[in-house]
Amino acid sequence: MTAPELRRPASPLTRDDLREHLVSTRIAGDVATSRENNLDHYRSLSNRDPHHMFGLTLEGHWSYRDVLALMAKSAGVVADPDHREGQDVIDPDRTIDAVEAMGDTIAGVLRTGSPRILFATGHPTGLLTVHMAVARLVREHGAILMSPAEGWSYWSAGFGRKRQIRYMDDVAMLADRGAFVHSHDPAPMRAMIDELGDDRPDLVIADHGWAGAAGEAGILTVGFADSNDPALFVGEAEGKIAVTVPLDDNVLPRYYDPLTRHLVERVVRAL
Repeated sequence: MTAPELRRPASPLTRDDLREHLVSTRIAGDVATSRENNLDHYRSLSNRDPHHMFGLTLEGHWSYRDVLALMAKSAGVVADPDHREGQDVIDPDRTIDAVEAMGDTIAGVLRTGSPRILFATGHPTGLLTVHMAVARLVREHGAILMSPAEGWSYWSAGFGRKRQIRYMDDVAMLADRGAFVHSHDPAPMRAMIDELGDDRPDLVIADHGWAGAAGEAGILTVGFADSNDPALFVGEAEGKIAVTVPLDDNVLPRYYDPLTRHLVERVVRAL
C-alpha cells in the first residue's frame, strides 16, 4: 500500500486539515489495532492484569463492559459489544479535542513561571518525535526540564535483560544494551519519583507506564494512549490522569508532525 502523502498547510493548522491527516495516516479513523486486540486488552484490564494497569490502581469495579463503554466515549471505538472482530476505530475529533485539552493544560502550567516538567516515552520509534518537540517548546517558555534517575537500571520482568533509564533531549526512555526500547513498565517512573523525593515535577508528559505511575503518585499528568491501552483512559475517568489523547501510538514518526504542530500552536495561543 502506498504511504499517504503528508499535508503541509500553512500555519495555523485548521481542524479540518488535521482531521483529514489523522485519518489518511491512520493515526485515527480506521486504525491498525484490531478489534480483537482491543477487546482482549479491555478484558485484561478488567481482570487487573498488571501488564495492562500501567502502574495505576483503580477505585471502581471496571468490568469488561464498563471499560468498553468508556473507550467508546473517550476514544470513539465501536460501542457495540457484539462487534468482536475486524476493524476498530478511533474518532479523530476525540483525538483533536484531547490534543487541545492537553495544550491548555501545558499552557496553564507554563503560566505559573519556571515550572518543573518531566517527559518520558515508552514509544521511541513513534511518539518520541512528539515529546521532543513539546520539550523544546516548554524549554523555550521557561520550563525547567527534569532528568532524575539517569542511568538507573533494573532487570526487566519478561525480558531477562537489564534495562536502563537514558535521556535524549530531556525525554526519558529505557535502553536495552544501548538501544532505546518499547516499554509499558511503570517501574522506571517510580524510580524517578523516588529519587526526586519532595522535589516533584509540576507536570509529567508521557505515555504507557511512565504516565500511569506519575498519575498514581498524584502528579499532574497528561499522556498519549492507543485504543488497546485503556489504563490511562480509566485513570483519567478516575481523576488520576488529567488528559489522555487517543491515537495510534506507533505509526511512522513523521506522520505525527501535523498533530504536533497543532499541539504546539494550541499551547502558544493559550499562553
